[in-house]
Order: sequence, then structure tokens, then C-alpha cells
Amino acid sequence: MADLFIDQTSPEPQDEAVGGPLADRLRPRALDQVVGQEHLTGPEGAIGRMVAAGKLSSMILWGPPGTGKTTTARLLADAVGLRFVAISAVFSGVADLKKVFAEAKEHARIGQRTLLFVDEIHRFNRAQQDGFLPFVEDGTVTLVGATTENPSFELNAALLSRAQVLILRRLDAEALEKLLLRAEALEQRPLPLDPDARAALIASADGDGRFLLNQAETLYSVRLDAPLDPAGLSALLQRRVAVYDKDREGHYNLISALHKSLRGSDPQAALYYLARMLTAGEEPLYVLRRIVRFASEDIGLADPNALTQCLAAKDAYEFLGSPEGELAIVQACLYCATAPKSNAAYKAQKAAWRSAKETGSLTPPQNILNAPTKLMKDIGYGKGYSYDHDAEGGFSGDNYWPEEMAPQTFYTPVDRGFEKRVAERMAWWDERRRPATGQRTNP
Repeated sequence: MADLFIDQTSPEPQDEAVGGPLADRLRPRALDQVVGQEHLTGPEGAIGRMVAAGKLSSMILWGPPGTGKTTTARLLADAVGLRFVAISAVFSGVADLKKVFAEAKEHARIGQRTLLFVDEIHRFNRAQQDGFLPFVEDGTVTLVGATTENPSFELNAALLSRAQVLILRRLDAEALEKLLLRAEALEQRPLPLDPDARAALIASADGDGRFLLNQAETLYSVRLDAPLDPAGLSALLQRRVAVYDKDREGHYNLISALHKSLRGSDPQAALYYLARMLTAGEEPLYVLRRIVRFASEDIGLADPNALTQCLAAKDAYEFLGSPEGELAIVQACLYCATAPKSNAAYKAQKAAWRSAKETGSLTPPQNILNAPTKLMKDIGYGKGYSYDHDAEGGFSGDNYWPEEMAPQTFYTPVDRGFEKRVAERMAWWDERRRPATGQRTNP
């Protein structure tokens, strides 16, 4: 993997990788030259403090592709004088690990400690991850693992307890600009781009420094009569596909962002996250299922039409398919984002379910039990039942709770949207129920 991130615009001549890829020729020589990760490598950062103390602990470097995980690990070994060994979990197995640990023990006997860098460490299974533990504990190796996936989900708790998790940030525009400046200094000529195209190139990298330098190398390899504008750049280069794994953290992060933007009544942000998911290849019906759930959980009776809109969007999408049917998903998304919000139904469900489990098999009062047989009538089933349609105002005020159970309040409407009218109705009923039955509801 390429070592990229050096923060200097006038690099020293390098004999290594002459004629090699641009990213290889831009390798840094010290941690303080790494671009975009100063929160870790600076004097007050976790890595900066460890290097200053001359002692490393095992760590997991978690960050998006092209942010300098391999670079950082290699420079860490140099900074504290450790032997550097790198393996990839994609290509290595148990036999490779045994060989690495055996060699590390031999070097330890002569006083040379080993930094073992494991790229894509999350690809090792749980048993393989457990295999690291004794060698990390006895100091045979200092483990530096790199992963693009959330360590909480992908790595053993035992391994995480023995390693710090350090988060590398996606490179911002300033860090990416520094990489371009260094590339131009090394090539001794500017990139053939006008200012708008240069900004578009940086945006297209989506925080990935390696991708940016590969694109810059392509630009240097073609003959151009004049600097490119954004349209010319787009025609020459392909835009980087957004990082998005449907079964991994990026997926859950975006669906969470969509849900919370809808809940926060921000239609613009909700539409942005919807677009992020669908343009990255998410299954549209999955997104619709989540929006349907939102309509019940976060809107409910504040706007009963929200659920209808969402189910209509599902029917429209299944009828039209992509891309035409995606407009119906957009409509449902915007409707939910702009609707009045209430989680009263959601809270009521949880409270009612909890009460049902706690109270067991209590029998409803006899007055509301059906009596299809003479015996059942004789023992009192249905006796005293008041037919509400015959009562004044269509409301009898009868008691519907088991005798052994006090009336409960599960559903409390909010003072928003249609639910405000529901609350008024319920209050009207409560006022008439209490004098008739002596019933009091528990808050």
C-alpha cells in the first residue's frame, strides 16, 4: 500500500520509487509530516504522546480508505526504533501468523522488538483474532491493526481491551490541497486545471488522499492544450464512487442520519441522506420500510396521512420501478419531514406491552364478555353491558378494565397536528367517564 501523507511543498529528492506511482514518490519521512491527522500525530495527540515517551501500546487505526493508516504505522516503527512487519488479513492465514510470531520471538531474544501491522484486521475471524492475544500480552509484538470498519462490531472484545482505538479522519479540503501542492512541487509543474476544476478534483476524492494522487497522476500523463474546466475534468476522469457497504457501519450511519433528520423536521437534510443512500446503491424498498416505520413511530396520529403517503409510495415504486418510482420515495420522505411529530403511539405501545406481560391472564369484566350460550348468560357474561350507540353522545362511560387491575394511561396525545383534536376528544370522554363510574386513570 502507498505511503502518502507528507505536509511539505518542497520535498527533498528521493532515490526510492523513482519512476514509480506518484503516491509512492510522495511518502513522508516523519510523523509530523503526515497530513490531516494532526489530532493524533501532534504533540497533544495520542500517537504524538506515545512517540515522545518512546513507548508504544497496541492500537487499532480506524478510518476511511486513503487516510494514512499504513503510513502512520510504518512511521511509528521508525519513530521508536521497532522492527516493522506488515501482513494483510486478506492474504494471510494461521500459518503466516505463526511464522510472524516465531520470528518476532527470535528478534526479541536479541533485544529487537517488533511492530506488527495488520491491514484489514477485521477480516480475521474471531478465532484468528484470539490468536494475537498471548503475543500482545507478553510483548512479543506491538500490534497496530488497520480497519475501515467499526471495531466495536468487527473485533473481539478481548482484543479491543488490549488495544487503543484511534480514529483517523477523512481528509478535508485543506489536507487534500496540501497533497496536490506537494505533487506539483515534485513534478515541477502545476496541474492543468482552472481553479473551479481544481476544487472539483478535490471534491471528487471524497476524503481519499490515495485516490486524489492517482487522479493527479492521470492528469500529468495526458497532453492538454489548455487547463481543464470542471466539464473537461469530468469527461477525462471518473468520479470516485462513495464508500457504502450495505451491511456495515456506513449503511447504519446513513439510515440513522435519515431517521433523525426526519424526526428533526429538516426536509433538506433528510433528502440529502436519502440521496446518499439511493445513489450509492441502497435497495429502495429498504429505505421505504424505514420511512414507513418512521411514519408510525415519530408521527403517528399527529398526521395519520403520513402512513398512507408512505404505503402509497411503496405501491408507486413497485409499479414504476427505478428511477421513475424514486420520486414517490422522495415525496414520502418530504411529507414525513414536514409533518407534525408525535411518538405518543410508540410510547403507548411500549407501555401497553409491558403492562400486558406484568398482569398475565386477568379476565376482562363480565359486562363486556360475549354470551353465545345460555350457560354463559346465566353466569353473568354480558350482564349490564351498555351499548354505546344508544347512549347520549354515543358514549356510555362503562368500565372495560379487569376487576383486579386499576385503569391505566398508556396513550397521551401531544398538542400538535391531528392529535390535538384526539386529545380534546379523550378529555371530553374522561370527564364523563369519571362521574359515571368513579373511574380514575393512572398517569
